[in-house]
Amino acid sequence: MAGLAGRLPLGGGREVALAVLSIARLASGMLPPDRFAVEDRQARAAAARVWLASLALPAALRVPLARAVDASALGPVQMAGALRLVSSAAGSYLDAAASLEVDRLIRRLTAHA
Repeated sequence: MAGLAGRLPLGGGREVALAVLSIARLASGMLPPDRFAVEDRQARAAAARVWLASLALPAALRVPLARAVDASALGPVQMAGALRLVSSAAGSYLDAAASLEVDRLIRRLTAHA
């Protein structure tokens, strides 16, 4: 996902890719070996909410991204569901490699539920 964001020109597509990358980073903090405590995940979610609000994102992505941020403070099952919605809403912005990366993360979250 970072590679996709780096290749895209400034603007909408890049901001979507960066937002999905950030959500994926929040999700990865729920998994070993980098599992964060609930309090740390809540703090990261609060900071991500503020950052996402500053981006120029398509309206159709705002709700799925906000739900994913909220889910990052809950648990892997909730995060996997929210990440599926993000992946679906952002699908036209992601290339095959980024979509595969999100799908793999969803599978890992589901396996650690």
